Amino acid sequence: MMKNIKIYIGIIAFMSVFSACKKDFLEREPQSIVVEDQVYGDPKLIEGVLANLYNRIPTDASLTNRWTEHTAYDDAVWSGSGNSGDEYRNNIISYPVDRWRLWDYGFIRDVNLGIEGVQKSAKLTVQQKEQFSAEFRFLRAYDYFEMVKRMGGVPLVTSPLVYDYSGDATGLQLPRSKEVDVYDFIASELDAIVNTVGNNGSTSRANKYTVLALKCRAMLYAGSLAKYNSLMASPITLPGGEVGIPAQRATDFYNKALDAAKQVIAGPYSLYKTNSSNLGENFYEALTKKTGNPELILIQDFLQSKGFKHGFSYDNIARSLREDNLASSAIAPSLNLVEKYEYLDGTDGALKIRTPDNSDYIYYTNTQDVFANKDARLYGTVIYPGTSFRNLPVNIQAGVALWNGSAYQIIEGDLGARYSDGKLLTGLDGPQRSALDLSNTGFYLRKFIDNTPLASTRTRGTDIAWIRFRLGEIYLNAAEAAFELGQTGSALTYINTLRERAGFGANSLTSLTIDRLRNERRVELAFEDHRVWDLARWRIADKVWNGSTSSPDAMLYALYPYRVVRPGDAAKNDKYIFIKQVAPRFKAPRFYQIGNYYSSISQTVLNNNPKIVRNPFH
Repeated sequence: MMKNIKIYIGIIAFMSVFSACKKDFLEREPQSIVVEDQVYGDPKLIEGVLANLYNRIPTDASLTNRWTEHTAYDDAVWSGSGNSGDEYRNNIISYPVDRWRLWDYGFIRDVNLGIEGVQKSAKLTVQQKEQFSAEFRFLRAYDYFEMVKRMGGVPLVTSPLVYDYSGDATGLQLPRSKEVDVYDFIASELDAIVNTVGNNGSTSRANKYTVLALKCRAMLYAGSLAKYNSLMASPITLPGGEVGIPAQRATDFYNKALDAAKQVIAGPYSLYKTNSSNLGENFYEALTKKTGNPELILIQDFLQSKGFKHGFSYDNIARSLREDNLASSAIAPSLNLVEKYEYLDGTDGALKIRTPDNSDYIYYTNTQDVFANKDARLYGTVIYPGTSFRNLPVNIQAGVALWNGSAYQIIEGDLGARYSDGKLLTGLDGPQRSALDLSNTGFYLRKFIDNTPLASTRTRGTDIAWIRFRLGEIYLNAAEAAFELGQTGSALTYINTLRERAGFGANSLTSLTIDRLRNERRVELAFEDHRVWDLARWRIADKVWNGSTSSPDAMLYALYPYRVVRPGDAAKNDKYIFIKQVAPRFKAPRFYQIGNYYSSISQTVLNNNPKIVRNPFH
């Protein structure tokens, strides 16, 4: 059996569908040799294999792997230290065509070996074989979804490929499947295992509702691609269907997404609504509390008691709240995102910083007043001027605006400095234009930042979970699928349920447009690894991020608060004004091109397998 394991690992060099071999559970340093029969005859060892695979589920941005990608889009800019690579994540002249590449056949191989090992085991019961096989198949479907949304159609490998050392590896050279066939495979796999996967009530392992949540998301993506790719002036396709889903399949996929969403919504979950006295804090808790949180469906858990933790809070805590940090404040939310949160009366979220005729600033007694009556999800996502964290004030003041009789002179200074009148000149949290580890936008991240003492220290770290699926997303998926199917009434019900939690209450929507629905996804799911994929499946990423310095969407913006010094004018002196500007440090627009809709396939894969065709525009 060990020989077989070595064969499966060694074959990577010959298999054109496989990427570079990753260190996996079969290659870990064991304290004693464990052969295949032992692994797949012991439920505890199988669970260890599964745990390894869960931690390897691909994501573009999370709390551990590639978390800096949160600053690669228009939700935030990079305000951290200037490490190689990180420093320029906010200076994207154009996205490279390999940016989202995933050819994850090391993962697929390990899953297929797991399925084979479980099925061959003489030590497991029939029920155990069914349950473990179902869980492996869930992980395989999840990985294929992550590949197809990036690459289009990929080879579907459902059993271990074994090289016979004959010198002929052509039997291992599999062609790409059609894009639509990969989505159909995902749906059929999930349908096959939904009632046998087990793990009822678990949030760290797949259960029936996790399977349905994955199906819901995948089918929504497929429906969007079928509809919106076909509506492009020049649809992106390949002759063999490796890229491009027929438009007539859209309705079928949307129906499947909606049906799966309905089953999850009818399940044992509910939206987190524990803190009714502070809806902004309630939304923050919905994303950070693990115990007793009825909204969580599947998370990447970190257990402090077992030494599993990460440094996301260490790198992103607001500047003045640092503990033993050498770094902080890396993810600085953009004004672009902040202004997408509507006012509670349902009006547009653009902040009121200038008079209607643009002749003067609007003056505020407190810095937080400009954010009054906003969607509560803003508070739960972003630390904005005038708010606090860990019951400590986050003092965001850029400087003083001194009236010289005809105009304002902007005066800025060191963090915490005092002005000549003895009052604050610059807050301990800035913002400043070119400082490192300090917000350059006027905002800090609250979502996923741990508010417990010592959680942002390097020695202790945090066990805040990364959310893979939660009920809030399922409501949004249901709303979108229903809307695309012409069921506007149902879509409104789903959207208003989420908006009610955000404080809209009596101001429920009575009509719905696709743009408003899309905005709901943006404000609800910010920093949860949905933004780039949503824009891509709607085929509008190249329009939103068009590379133009005159585009209000492609350019990123900051908001700086200043205390007014205007003696003799009681209505304005010691009040606050806000100045909007292009986000400092890096000022290039986001630029997403047609060739980015599908990632490139590496030249190594193409060289090893003549059956693999390139993606368009590469």
